Formats: sequence, C-alpha cells, structure tokens
Amino acid sequence: MKISMYPELENTIKEVQLMTISDERKEVLKPLIDYVKAKLKNQKEVNLNFICTHNSRRSQFSQIWAQTAADYYGIPTNCYSGGVEVTAFNERAVESIKRSGFRVKKEGEENPIYSVYHSEGAQPIIAFSKVFSDPANDSDQFAAVMTCSHADENCPFIPGTEQRIAVRYEDPKAFDGAPEEAMKYDERSLQIASEMFYVFSKI
Repeated sequence: MKISMYPELENTIKEVQLMTISDERKEVLKPLIDYVKAKLKNQKEVNLNFICTHNSRRSQFSQIWAQTAADYYGIPTNCYSGGVEVTAFNERAVESIKRSGFRVKKEGEENPIYSVYHSEGAQPIIAFSKVFSDPANDSDQFAAVMTCSHADENCPFIPGTEQRIAVRYEDPKAFDGAPEEAMKYDERSLQIASEMFYVFSKI
C-alpha cells in the first residue's frame, strides 16, 4: 500500500522525480541499485549506512531521503547514517528538510536527536550525529555508502560492511554564511532526493 506523504513533501517528491540525472551519475548509483536488488532477491534484510566525516549534512540528507524513497515505493529497507566523529545534525540542513515538507521534532541541545516524519502514522526517521558504529545503526551486515570524499579516502576499513559504495556529493558547508546558503542546501538536498528516488524506482 502506498504511503500518503505530507502534501508539501508530496509536491517536493513530484519535483525531484522530474529532475534529470546524468548517465555518469546513473553509473555511480548502479552498484547501490544492484546491492539492494541482490539482497531482496535472496530474501535478506537491506541495510544501508550512509557515511560522511561529521555525519552532519550529506549523510543525514542521504539517510532521510533514502528511507523516504524506500517507504514511498514499499521496499523494506533500513537506512542509517554515521561518521568518523560526532558533531551535530547541522541546523541549516535541518531547516532544508523542513522546507521540503518533512515534519521534525527536536530533543536536546548539544547534539540534538531529531525525529523526522514523512507521513501521518509512520515511524519517524531518527537523525543525529554519531559514529558509523553507533548502536543506533542496528546492523552488522550493511552496505557502507560513502557520501563524501574525505570519509571515503580516510576510512579504509569499516567493520560489518558487505559492500562499500561511493556516492559522493559536494558539501553545502562551503556556502555557510553566504547569501545563497539556503538555496545551496536545498539544491544539495534535492539532488540527493532525486538520486535516492531514482535508485528505489529501479528496484
């Protein structure tokens, strides 16, 4: 049964489904599609851990949009995220997902835990900065999806990884404090959304 997303989020999803993805990026995404397909074919649990150095922007966007796309298409998938050091889910990124139509509840101050909702009655996506091996990432068999070059190049070994897949994104942090800050965060979020919806539409 198709989930009924919040109306504002449904509009964003329609927008990202129309975005063009280059052949080059489709090649980058193919290993991720193949991994999910293979797990489902073998009736195995699908666990994706999106990893970036600080687990504050790109990996959070990726976890949230991948889980939303999986739920949208009814594909049983557990999406996590982590880093190599703990910071916080960046507030600029949080505001960006709110603008896309997610509803967000915040608990705590220093490294807040955010409950991110895409629809009424659904379980929230729990988002906060953590290392990739944090107990919240409840899996010892997963694909490590590397969303930034720094983490990809500086984490040669990630325990529990069945497959390592590089799906790198440019960091919107470069625009912090700039007039185009919000636009650039939304641009990166929507790029990730379009690619995660493309991935799960191919499963």
